[in-house]
Amino acid sequence: MTTSSSERGVSLGMPQLPAPAYPDDVRARLEADAREVVARYPDSRSALLPLLHLVQAEEGHVTRTGMQFCADVLGLTTAEVTAVATFYTMYRRKPSGDYQVGVCTNTLCAVMGGDAIFEELQEHLGVGNGETTGDGKVTLEHIECNAACDYAPVVMVNWEFFDNQTPDSAKRLVDDLRAGRDVAPTRGARLCTFKETARILAGFPDERPGAVEEGGSAGPASLVGLRLAKGETAPARVVHPRDGGPHDEQQDRTAHKPSPAEHLSSHDAPQDSSASDPAHPAGPVAEEGE
Repeated sequence: MTTSSSERGVSLGMPQLPAPAYPDDVRARLEADAREVVARYPDSRSALLPLLHLVQAEEGHVTRTGMQFCADVLGLTTAEVTAVATFYTMYRRKPSGDYQVGVCTNTLCAVMGGDAIFEELQEHLGVGNGETTGDGKVTLEHIECNAACDYAPVVMVNWEFFDNQTPDSAKRLVDDLRAGRDVAPTRGARLCTFKETARILAGFPDERPGAVEEGGSAGPASLVGLRLAKGETAPARVVHPRDGGPHDEQQDRTAHKPSPAEHLSSHDAPQDSSASDPAHPAGPVAEEGE
């Protein structure tokens, strides 16, 4: 006597239906944009990364429809496109908020208070890692190093920097984002939505008035070594003596002091990030896996 797969508790499942097509007007618009992107590359396959940003700009994440579109345009299989879309974390695989709030929890940011910021934001927003608030405004995630260690701990919103954060300043930041208030990054252009950011990353011009000029460059703390190399300022003591003794009275008095204009964001926290928030000392706040 034989038994069926259902009787054995085995589900063979149904094959996945083909991805739904874009509406005709949307596909025509995307095809025109895609031709512009592909024309930049000698090998059309090289256009896959910006094309994934293009379809992400359409729906806020990379859908099966978007991946099928990329495959059709470039003559690839959907498996090839999926392999790339799932490898890079900048491509979202599920609906996301207007603002991607990423808390760096890599080594330096973590010990400076990044772990505490991330835990507090999860509780404050009522979401977990990679989840979106009910109003669709904020998606919270922990992120890897964003090469801004001299401003640790760092929070990024749609890939713009918010430096020297504390749990309190980070909570004010997400509250302002959800309330629709103006929010200025510490460095870089004014914020736009995640969809708008994705289109810019696809290689299309940033059409916001003045945004290109606002882009800026490295912050003052990143350029100290360059200024020293050029002889523009003498070295200054940057750490307290380990014995707790008084500072050297003869140390240079002309060392660079950041001006208010060098920290443009109203959401910057005091620079002594961990020490400025005694209730949230540096270091991990939860056991691994919790």
